[in-house]
Amino acid sequence: MAHRRCLQSLARHATALSSLKTTPSLSTFEVLTRKPNPAITVPNLEPSWFPLWSRSRHFSSSKSDDSENEVEAEEVSDGETENDEGEALSDLGRDYSPEEKEAEAAAIGYKVVGPLQRSDRVFKEYEPVFAVVQIGSHQFKVSDGDSIFTERLKFCEVNDKLILSKVLLLGSPTQTIIGRPILPDAAVHAVVEEHALDAKVIIFKKKRRKNYRRTKGHRQELTKLRITDIQGIEKPEVKTDGKPLKAAVKKPEKIAAAA
Repeated sequence: MAHRRCLQSLARHATALSSLKTTPSLSTFEVLTRKPNPAITVPNLEPSWFPLWSRSRHFSSSKSDDSENEVEAEEVSDGETENDEGEALSDLGRDYSPEEKEAEAAAIGYKVVGPLQRSDRVFKEYEPVFAVVQIGSHQFKVSDGDSIFTERLKFCEVNDKLILSKVLLLGSPTQTIIGRPILPDAAVHAVVEEHALDAKVIIFKKKRRKNYRRTKGHRQELTKLRITDIQGIEKPEVKTDGKPLKAAVKKPEKIAAAA
């Protein structure tokens, strides 16, 4: 309807212009468009306080600001995790000198001796001696023949012999030696059996009413060690007789029945 009314008004203006002979012919566009008169100046009717109210108002409770802040925080956290992963990858790909390898291994609490030889006797007779060793930030109570899982140890491969130097305590049936904080003359020998991965752990994060959910999985790298020898304490002799020990068996007592 509006288009039809516009066409009708244009037709009326055209017929009125064609009937006038004295006036010059004008196009319909010039008739409809008004030309400003340079002699007349129109003052600025816009009040002085209008720009103050024309600015956009921001509220602290707006959802858009919260979402933007959350997105920025998430980007920052993602950037930090990416930087940490990049640093870890750079450390793995870095070439260490022998001195740097030895110093870093000593800071963790072990020393790589070398690969295991065929002539080495790994499994020995049981000795009633135990030790408390520290590897990294964890402490373990071990004895001969025990196997422990630690965090992945660098600079060592499977079947490498290690010396655990951070010994905190030694014990036997006859004596106990406590370090302050470590025992300088004590050492625990071990062999690397395998490098493995721990069970998967699921990390789930959620922020309610924010449409924020993140799920990640992590498998910790582990190293399995077999304890072969403990040094630094007197080991008592184990008496072994030719006859095997038999467990004492209690005989049932007979109770006389009263007549």
